[in-house]
Amino acid sequence: MARHKDNLPAPPDLPSFRVEPSEEERDQQQRTRSVAERHQNTGLVRHDAFLDEASIDPDAAKVVRRLERHGFQAYLVGGCIRDLLLSGRPKDFDIATSARPEDVRSLFRNCRVIGRRFRLAHVLFGGGKVIEVATFRRNPQDLDEEEDLLIRSDNVFGEAHEDAIRRDFTINALFYDLDRRQVLDWCGGMEDIAKRMIRTIGEPSVRFREDPVRILRAIKFAARLDLGIEPNVYDAMVSHREDLGRAARPRVFEEVLRLIRQGSAHRSMWITWESGVMAVLMPELAAFLDDEESHPEAVSRFWRQLDAADRMTHGRGPIDDVVLMTTLFYEPLQEAMAGSRDRMRAAGDFLAPVAERIAIPRRIADGMRRILAMLPRLRAGRTVRAGRSGDIVTAAQRVLELTSAS
Repeated sequence: MARHKDNLPAPPDLPSFRVEPSEEERDQQQRTRSVAERHQNTGLVRHDAFLDEASIDPDAAKVVRRLERHGFQAYLVGGCIRDLLLSGRPKDFDIATSARPEDVRSLFRNCRVIGRRFRLAHVLFGGGKVIEVATFRRNPQDLDEEEDLLIRSDNVFGEAHEDAIRRDFTINALFYDLDRRQVLDWCGGMEDIAKRMIRTIGEPSVRFREDPVRILRAIKFAARLDLGIEPNVYDAMVSHREDLGRAARPRVFEEVLRLIRQGSAHRSMWITWESGVMAVLMPELAAFLDDEESHPEAVSRFWRQLDAADRMTHGRGPIDDVVLMTTLFYEPLQEAMAGSRDRMRAAGDFLAPVAERIAIPRRIADGMRRILAMLPRLRAGRTVRAGRSGDIVTAAQRVLELTSAS
């Protein structure tokens, strides 16, 4: 039987629609894009660098790899990579990541988020070890050429390349991709590693005006790592040394301590003096060294004492800050106290402006004065009762050892 054709109406036009991914899904898609695609057109140069796995902290590697497994970018960054490339032994291993602090905390039960102005994640391990994990940051804005470029806030998240170019020196802007065993270099840092040279990222004068403490950091790296300072950078350090007076004094004092803590006190202080930075921060000490003709033996002893402090640091480990500061100022203090009927008052008068200028904490300033009071008895071989002051007596004995160095 013939089949009749159905006279059915045409189907109605239905509205078309598309399900847009949620913000969370878009973030996940962004995180899982390939690293090569992520860094396209950012000026990145990749260098194969097969760093010895044994020299990399296993806990830091564990943090990096867990972040990567969960779709985040994560790299070993900064000083640890610089030191490994220069055949040194890093003191700390820091990580930079695309993960926000709360993301890091969700992945590590042993994590705490610190800071109000800018939050950081600290992943805690046994023995008091802390792996610091920072989210990529960028400069808050491109500043016009102004009289005051001092950075007062950099609390803005960013991308990996933005995090690199906001750093101070090219050798500190290197990121290490642990799985690909490559150094990521946006700033020419590998070339400066090869040259053993300190160079700022960008115009040196601008970078030192943004943060004058970078001048002290340049001195620290030059002395500790035995690096040269690029001539334009050195000239800018000299030109902008007075800007250190605008920096936060506690930061300045911490950097002064770092100059003398790590076994390179002699070279650090020599560069500080030669560049004129010492005349800004510690003019009392600079004046003592400038007047070498009046007391050549005392100046010679000063440098020998710093050599002794460096040897002690390398041989026995870190020296107490009170010991270091007392040793640093020992010779000019002796000159200030000479001929005074009240030696301790003379010492206090000498130290007061120094403590004010670089914010020496009261604990350290008081310790220096107490050590100076004990030293004549110790030098004469007389006993000093420890009592509750056992630590300060031990510190005084260390100062005696260092200042007796020939």
